Amino acid sequence: MHLTRADPRLGRIIRSVGDYTIESGGEPFQSLVEAIMYQQLAGSAADAIHGRFLKIHKGSFPTPARLLKTPAEKLRAVGLSGRKTEYIHDLAARVHSGSIDLAALARMGDEQVVEKLTEVKGIGRWTAEMFLIFCLGRPDVLPVGDLGLRRAMQKAYLLRSLPEPDKMEKIATPWRPYRSVATWYLWKSLDRFKTIG
Repeated sequence: MHLTRADPRLGRIIRSVGDYTIESGGEPFQSLVEAIMYQQLAGSAADAIHGRFLKIHKGSFPTPARLLKTPAEKLRAVGLSGRKTEYIHDLAARVHSGSIDLAALARMGDEQVVEKLTEVKGIGRWTAEMFLIFCLGRPDVLPVGDLGLRRAMQKAYLLRSLPEPDKMEKIATPWRPYRSVATWYLWKSLDRFKTIG
C-alpha cells in the first residue's frame, strides 16, 4: 500500500487500525443538511436532534421544497438553534431554486466544490471538506482545520503542540494522492490508542 511505504509511522497506525472502512456516497442534500445539523455538537446530542427532525417529516428525509415549507419554529422545537435553522433553510432555498446544482458537484474539482458550497450560509471549508470525503468519496482531501486530525497528528508525530496548517501539509505531502485515507486512519487512531510510538 502506498501510504505504508510512503510514511512508516503512518504505516504502523494503519496496521494497528486494520481495514479502511470509510463509506462514501449518499444523497448530497441530505449529507449537507446533516453536516450542518451535527456541527459543534456531541454525536449523541446530534443523533437525538436528527431523530426528532426525521420524526416531524414522517420518518423520511425531506426534499428541499418540503423542508422550505417546514416552519422555523418546528425546526427549533426539535433542538436546532435559530442559526442552524436559518442555514438549513438557506441551503434548501438555493437547491430548490437551482442556484446550487448538487448533481454538478460530482463533476467539479475539489476546490471548485469548496468554493460553491461555502456560498451557502453555515457551510464553511471544514463542512465542504467532510462532504468531499464522505459524500463524493474524494481520496485526497486534507482537512487542516479539523481538530481531531490535528490532535492525532500531534500524538502520532510526537509534536510539542497542535500542528498548524503548514506543518500538517508538510507531514501529509508523502500521503498524496490518498490524504483522505490517511486522515481517516489518524481519526481512528485517536479512538483506539492512547499512545502511538
